[in-house]
Amino acid sequence: MFCKFFLNASDKRRSVLWVHALLLRTGGSKIKREVKWGETEKMPKIMKLAAAFSFLGSLLAGILFLWSRRGIYLTCAVSFGSTAYHLGMRLLVGALYHVKMRNRADYTKRWYQPRPWEEGVYRVLRVKAWKGRLPTYDPRTFSLEHHTWDEIAQAMCQSELVHETSAALSFLPLIFSIWFGSFAAFLITSVCGAIVDLLFVMMQRYNRPRTVKIALRQRQAAR
Repeated sequence: MFCKFFLNASDKRRSVLWVHALLLRTGGSKIKREVKWGETEKMPKIMKLAAAFSFLGSLLAGILFLWSRRGIYLTCAVSFGSTAYHLGMRLLVGALYHVKMRNRADYTKRWYQPRPWEEGVYRVLRVKAWKGRLPTYDPRTFSLEHHTWDEIAQAMCQSELVHETSAALSFLPLIFSIWFGSFAAFLITSVCGAIVDLLFVMMQRYNRPRTVKIALRQRQAAR
């Protein structure tokens, strides 16, 4: 029944039907879930408040350590400081990429193309099962109410670069273990931070080929 209706539809309606069929086939897209998450748009506020709170907590604990020389305050200062770095660094990296790229990227470049081995990794890690549960910093960036499929595909490229850079910079705090010790603690937080970013990288690289396919079909239909 769907095929008969599809064949009798106009070119424009066919494009819309094809998109909906693809979304149903893939179990729904991350884009739809991101719009739902963004109804309250809490993520930017949460990250900024958490970064500010962690920074102030580190500053206060550091002052208390200098005043009392108690080890518990040093531990708190390092913990709060590490958290402030991981949150603040990600906010800064995202802002710098946005200033430079403005969600504009050439998604045909080699860096953004899926590798032959990626599909096997995604299958083993069951990316399809959990990718829709990840939060989004600014859902409007991936919303069809505000952008075209082509623009969303470009924004996905920028988002991937942000998380890849953040994953690499997650290991910068290891330097501070030279002065504060606790190398294992710094390493664990750095690895955990990098893993979180790599989850987002996988989500973008998993979703983007489908998004690009739709964008290219729409571009061809518009000619």
